[in-house]
Parts: sequence; C-alpha cells; structure tokens
Amino acid sequence: MKQKILVTLPVTAAHKAALEESLRGGEDAYELAYIAGQEPAPQELEEASVILGGFDTDLAKYAVKTRWFQLSWAGADAFAAPGVIPKEAILTSAVGAYGLAVSEHMLAQTFAMIRRFGQYGRNQVRHEWKPMGAITSVEGAVAAVLGLGDIGGSYARKMKALGAYVIGLRKSDKEKPDYVDEQYTIDELDRVLPRADIVAMVLPGGPATHHIMDEARIGKMKPGAYLLNVGRGNAVDLTALKAALKDGRLRGAALDVTEPEPLPAEDELWDMENVILTPHAAGQLFLPATLDRIIAIAADNLRRYIRGEPLRNVVEH
Repeated sequence: MKQKILVTLPVTAAHKAALEESLRGGEDAYELAYIAGQEPAPQELEEASVILGGFDTDLAKYAVKTRWFQLSWAGADAFAAPGVIPKEAILTSAVGAYGLAVSEHMLAQTFAMIRRFGQYGRNQVRHEWKPMGAITSVEGAVAAVLGLGDIGGSYARKMKALGAYVIGLRKSDKEKPDYVDEQYTIDELDRVLPRADIVAMVLPGGPATHHIMDEARIGKMKPGAYLLNVGRGNAVDLTALKAALKDGRLRGAALDVTEPEPLPAEDELWDMENVILTPHAAGQLFLPATLDRIIAIAADNLRRYIRGEPLRNVVEH
C-alpha cells in the first residue's frame, strides 16, 4: 500500500504538476492526496505519512503516523511546541515564501503612519477637510529592523533603496548584508532604540521575544518615533504602547499582529487615531505569488524527501 502525502494547500493545476514532478521516482511508494485548502478530517490525518500545508494544531493529535510536516507558514512555533507533533517527525517551514507580500505590507504601513493616512481616512469618514500637521520622510530616516530574515531583509532592502539609514538587528552575529548600514545582535537593542525614527519588528515567537518591547524599551524609543509590528503580537506590551501613544511620546504605530488575536472589539486601540490596524493579513495567501513560493519550497523538499536528501527550513521541536 502506498504512503499518503496529504496536501492541504489550495493548489492550481500548475502547482499539482510541480508536486507530481517532484514525486517522480517515488510513485510506487507514495501518492498525493489533495483536499483543496480545507481543514483535514481526523481520518485523513491518521492516514497521512507526509502533510504539505497548514492546519489547526488542535487536529495534530490525529497525525500520529506522519513523519514529515511541511508547513505553509514561515512561523512554526505552534507546531514546534512540545508534544504537538511526534518527536521523531521532521518539521519544516515555508521561510522564504512571504518576503514579498509582507515587506510590501510593511512598506505600505510605514508610509500610512508617517503620512498620517489613518487619520486622514478617519477625517474622510467624518467629512472633515482638516490638515493633520507634521509628517516624517523615509528618506533620511533611521529605520531599525528587528529580524533580518526573508521578510525583514526584504523590508530593509526597500527602505534602503528609498534613502533610509537602516540598522539591522538579528539573533546571531552573521555577516552584515549590504542593504543595512549597521548591524547588531538583538541583545544590543537598547543602544539602537534611541536613534530610530521607525522601529519595524519581524520577530518570531518564543520566550526570548515575549514583550521584548516592554515599558522600559518603549520608553527608550526616540520621541516622536513610530513602531511597526508584523511578527508576533506578544512581542509588544500593548499597555505600555498605548500609554506612549496617548501621551505623544510615540507619534504612531502600525500593527498587523496583537495580543490577543483577534483584538477584542472593546479594545481602545481600535479608536486611537495614531494607530493603524490590520488583522494579521500581511502574509496569508492573498498575494498569488506567495502560494507559488510555498509550492516551490514544498516541491523542492518533496524531491529531497523522496531521495533521502536533507530538507530545507528544518525546525527543531
């Protein structure tokens, strides 16, 4: 009996062709089963040796025979938590698929913040013709990018091209890429915050990043600076952020992620005029190129898996 490769992604005919090409040579041992982007049923998970795509972690308990999980997300922390998937299973992420979509979202949020588009949008709804005052330019601004992976690196390149002075912060001390002017490890964040006009966060989840922007660090930010977060909502202490926005120490914030999610309807962030909120929509599959990139990663890893070669984007769990 062939082992089942369950594909939960909403694939096109071209995507199926790419996956089937990667399976060449392993057709006698494996078969692809597509469920069109739907949540898999428990029985489908129980029968799967390989799963390509995402699904609710509450269903992971049924995937007891699965030996490789290729997620459709760049962030794998939910599946990497102890006991979620079998210890002997391989876990891989879709790092590299989201840089285009999320970095463009970040760029749009950056301009929306510094040009006060959120406030002008509210004025439009109220039919108020009212200039909102001082703005900031990207050209010449100091942008601190927390996280220089695929997404953070793509944003840093765009900001550098537009004339910003870019400071990159990352977990490890790797070679500085040419699209950042200065680079530090995240442990040196406190020395960078007072210099930055824009602080853009693209950090993964985990204990090391929980409330990394707490009251003390938000207090160290440059007066009149902006905060942008598309990584994990719990990386920012929202109580401290609200206080800094209310008293004018920070000029604005743009949040694609919050703590908790969804953001409760009664939360005051919704009504703060210097806050731009999007519902964790920077990534997703709204840009067709993102799904194409996910499929390319999955297809390459499938070819490697069939041939017993090392996989890309392996996540420890």
